[in-house]
Amino acid sequence: MVFRLGLATTYPPTHCGIAEYSRMLLMAMKSIMPSIEAYVFADRLGGDERFDEFARVMVYPCFTHQERSYRDLLDKLAEIGGVDVLHVQHEYGIFGLHNGLIHAIEEAVRERLVKKTVITMHTVDHPNSPRKATIEFQSHLNIFDAVIVHSVLQEFELQHQDIHPLRIYRIPHGTMLNPYLWMPRFKLMEELGLRSEQLRGFIVVVPGFLRKDKGFDILVKAVKPLLKERGFTLIVAGETRDPALRRELEEMIKNGPNTIFIERYLANEEILKLVALADAVVLPYRDRPKSYSVSGILHLSMGGLKPIIGTRTPRLIELYQHAPRLTVPPKSPRELTKKIRWLSKNYDLAIAYMSSLYSYAVRTQWLRMARRHLSLYAYLLGVDRVSNI
Repeated sequence: MVFRLGLATTYPPTHCGIAEYSRMLLMAMKSIMPSIEAYVFADRLGGDERFDEFARVMVYPCFTHQERSYRDLLDKLAEIGGVDVLHVQHEYGIFGLHNGLIHAIEEAVRERLVKKTVITMHTVDHPNSPRKATIEFQSHLNIFDAVIVHSVLQEFELQHQDIHPLRIYRIPHGTMLNPYLWMPRFKLMEELGLRSEQLRGFIVVVPGFLRKDKGFDILVKAVKPLLKERGFTLIVAGETRDPALRRELEEMIKNGPNTIFIERYLANEEILKLVALADAVVLPYRDRPKSYSVSGILHLSMGGLKPIIGTRTPRLIELYQHAPRLTVPPKSPRELTKKIRWLSKNYDLAIAYMSSLYSYAVRTQWLRMARRHLSLYAYLLGVDRVSNI
């Protein structure tokens, strides 16, 4: 029996963390079980129907962001003869603040286009969220055979919202051990388009989409004292989605000659090279109110085996669990300044202290997380082990 898997998700080249996550998960699953017949039902931003050589899957553009009807997805499911498991990689910014997806899943089950349905909730909202439509959506999650979350906060929040505990599975976000750690700095700089004279002293990297909820306004205030000391190089890298924040960052660069601003979308490979180049990674998140998610950038950074400083926010709960002394309160630029300065002077101690987080990075490698997904699919389909799917 050939196992047929369908994944409803954004997918590269769409600029989206969920898109990168889905490709990494598929590649890992195909590495474990090459016989899987996998189909991606993707967003239309990524382009036309295509075959992805990296994951060896067919990609069918079936929906636009936040649309209410998923008729094209259902039609494509019928055209390919259905799947054993349909797995939705859910984010409200992708599937919208309404129940259109719920209705599509119910129809797919009624028409026997799928045997089992799974959803990964990359964001779970608290009942006090100002986005009331998200709570309405979450109240229907019991229609899925399995609901995957990444953190304990998400798990218990859904339990409190009456999602059956036996339907909830916590599978951490996958981690890639950085394959560029061996590469000399001059080579990394070349590949990232940087010049050696731009870098000096202690190199701090802040990667990811540049938005207010990522705390970049806090970062601007925190690094001002450090830039005056001239013992630091700050590299801020990512796609800017806030014009006002861009102006603040440009002003910071003007006033601090050892600040580098790489303003463009970075694929996973480029972020991994930046982390390999860095002495430390800083994640100054402020987080969205009454919302629980997990940072994909944290997992990309963890695999680089470098010290990470972050804020005590739900998105960085894994950092707080495994390296609490390298976290600071959110919205506290002064505390962030002190922590970065302390790290630069106590680097070897920090490396030793991070060992628990590095161990967690190894335990959450993509191959391990893919195996847990495959084991869940096998359980839902009533077979003993993955090879019997």
